[in-house]
Amino acid sequence: MKTVNVDLGKRSYPIHIGSGILDRSDLFQAHVRGSQVVVITNDTVSELYGERLVETINSVARTHIHTLPDGEKYKNLNAVSQIFDRLLSIPCDRRTTLVALGGGVIGDITGFAAACYLRGIPYIHVPTTLLAQVDSSIGGKTGVNHPLGKNMIGAIHQPLCVISDTRVLGTLPQRELRAGLAEVIKYGFIRDLKFFEWLENSHQSLLACDPASLSYAVEQSSRNKAEVVHEDEYESGIRAILNFGHTFGHAIEAFSRYEDYLHGEAVAIGMSMAAEFSRRLQQLSKAQAEQSIQLIKNCALPIDPPASMTPEDFHQFMSRDKKVDSGRIRFITLHQIGQAKITSSYSPEILRETIEHCIPWCSEVRAK
Repeated sequence: MKTVNVDLGKRSYPIHIGSGILDRSDLFQAHVRGSQVVVITNDTVSELYGERLVETINSVARTHIHTLPDGEKYKNLNAVSQIFDRLLSIPCDRRTTLVALGGGVIGDITGFAAACYLRGIPYIHVPTTLLAQVDSSIGGKTGVNHPLGKNMIGAIHQPLCVISDTRVLGTLPQRELRAGLAEVIKYGFIRDLKFFEWLENSHQSLLACDPASLSYAVEQSSRNKAEVVHEDEYESGIRAILNFGHTFGHAIEAFSRYEDYLHGEAVAIGMSMAAEFSRRLQQLSKAQAEQSIQLIKNCALPIDPPASMTPEDFHQFMSRDKKVDSGRIRFITLHQIGQAKITSSYSPEILRETIEHCIPWCSEVRAK
């Protein structure tokens, strides 16, 4: 087992990474504070790991389980309200620990419920998807979606620990695995050139679910995320680089009502658009922009936005994004592979040209 520490002073916590650690009750015993635990999961993950995790934690504290429907479209205030109903009916006090067993959706919902219930109770992440293990379970961002925008309702609430069992990644559908790779390669784009180069050589073993490659990818991604969160816990500065590709990606998710794309797929499209935007802003060379987009394609991820989406659609949804500052949409762009910056000064015309270039039908019209 490897352990990566998220250094936040009194709010510091470990990320435990290893194969088979879902069964280690000692990891939970070190962090569970009260005599009750409530596991929050979804119906898909519950069938695979729900009973097993309850059995593991029952030796530490009395454990309940609450199951939600599976899917991004259920990441809303109604799901949080259902959790509150269950916690109040048990009933649960301030020392009750929530455990998020699932992917990014379950982690975000559980963390937000923990942040709100009795004005804050402890929680633990047990991420079961690659995307959650390398990104969403780390850093304390919690929240739910609104029909007009993704993650618009939320709070920063750090977990007690993260327990990433890489063995569970073997049960992921191939589409979910690929979606998780989007957040893995993001770290190479924004701050870790050596990791980017490793990914160029190792993407096939990752797609084949090679245990050693996945373990390294989870560990290195976790270290990158932990270092950024240490520098900027509340996203007042450098932490925003973790949103590379997300401004475009969130617009795609909201446009499709969170039904047509997995989060990682939308981020992959967004990163390819951000690379093209960086090139058109003359920040990133044409060769490196093409190299970036090629890695996304090599990971079997999409690069084209929905054919039915217009530049006006992008502007409408991006203008509601959390990263808008004084009416100006902020983007994360690349100066070179491994070096990102926050960009709020750009020509609206270049932005529109980028979007038109990336949308297949717009590109065809411009070519004529």
